[in-house]
Amino acid sequence: MNKLVSIITPSYNSAKYIAETIQSVQNQTYTNWEMIIVDDCSTDDTEKIIKEIQQIDFRIFFYKLDRNSGSGVARNFAVEKANGNYIAFLDSDDLWKPNKLLRQLTFMKNNNLPITFSFYEKINEKGSLLNKTVCSPKAISYRMLFYCNWIGNLTGIYSVDFFGKISITSFRKRQDWALWLTLIKQVKNVIPVPESLAYYRVRKDSISASKIKLIENNYLIYRNFHNNNWLFANLNTLLFLINQLFFKPIFTKNRKL
Repeated sequence: MNKLVSIITPSYNSAKYIAETIQSVQNQTYTNWEMIIVDDCSTDDTEKIIKEIQQIDFRIFFYKLDRNSGSGVARNFAVEKANGNYIAFLDSDDLWKPNKLLRQLTFMKNNNLPITFSFYEKINEKGSLLNKTVCSPKAISYRMLFYCNWIGNLTGIYSVDFFGKISITSFRKRQDWALWLTLIKQVKNVIPVPESLAYYRVRKDSISASKIKLIENNYLIYRNFHNNNWLFANLNTLLFLINQLFFKPIFTKNRKL
């Protein structure tokens, strides 16, 4: 097993975190990867930091968009440049555990799966553990994903050999959820690696921190991606919110696995 993994990383004003994020990729026990970082017109030192690291690691590729367009456009651009047999996603402030890729690729091979994800732990802006591990049911169907985004984007990986390279919607928010829905619709369900393999950084300015923004962007996915009329879009958004607030927390453990 030595297939190439393309790691898709959009960046925007990530100077505080990007070096640590890249280091978590460089620490992988599975070494056949390329990291494609597409910057969305950062105004801080993000570009400078990436280029310095890029000079000593040929597996890192850096591109910059001509204008600020959102993470969906940045991810799409990166996917177009990808050469891997697998595509994985890692945002510019999140981290992977060293065995993340090897553990997932082995799990996919042993279970003949074209897609998987894993549990993950939450850290704060300084990188300290919040002692919360986000888990999921043993298998996620399309219908389950339709009403609750169980897949942490920093843990998802899919086979290009099986699906081809999937274009990501250019929506500024929640395009990752739309991608996983597109993929799972083809295979009916997805099984996670039942362990924590990554760290999700909770930031004050993140979409997860604002329930109102979450509701607004979920509505837009139902309205514009699924083509629901306004009534069904509102109803489905309500059902999503119920699952997100009352069902998903059952699978968030207040301890480190």
